[in-house]
Amino acid sequence: MDPDEHGSPQAGPASVRVDVWLWAVRIFKTRSAATAACKAGHVKIDGDRAKPAQRIHVGDQVRVRTDRDRILVAQQLLKKRVGAPIAAKALIDNSPPPPPREFAAPIAFRDRGAGRPTKRERREIDRIRGRDIEPEPWGAEE
Repeated sequence: MDPDEHGSPQAGPASVRVDVWLWAVRIFKTRSAATAACKAGHVKIDGDRAKPAQRIHVGDQVRVRTDRDRILVAQQLLKKRVGAPIAAKALIDNSPPPPPREFAAPIAFRDRGAGRPTKRERREIDRIRGRDIEPEPWGAEE
């Protein structure tokens, strides 16, 4: 138990819903986004897929797949969204660092007003983005 600013000890909850905690520690902007990530299977608690209402406890490892994989350890359980400095103290982030910008896929750039890309330009954009799928030739169906 940590004393609050008035010196009285405050008892934190023994467990809290994983979607509420992810929202409270600012991993997701909205609670509904955190719930949707849980339902889609992007959240795991101690290696097991988590449902939105699953309870987490202090010391649980939470893996979240957002724009990158995040590995978080719950240090403090929060039910309400708090400021960034307090949220940073509520978890330990064991995530690997994000890849450097030079290794990120380049973004296809088109001049404003250039219209829709042609078939050739679309294929080049797909090749840049790593979606290099060759179409099957006509009559290759069996």
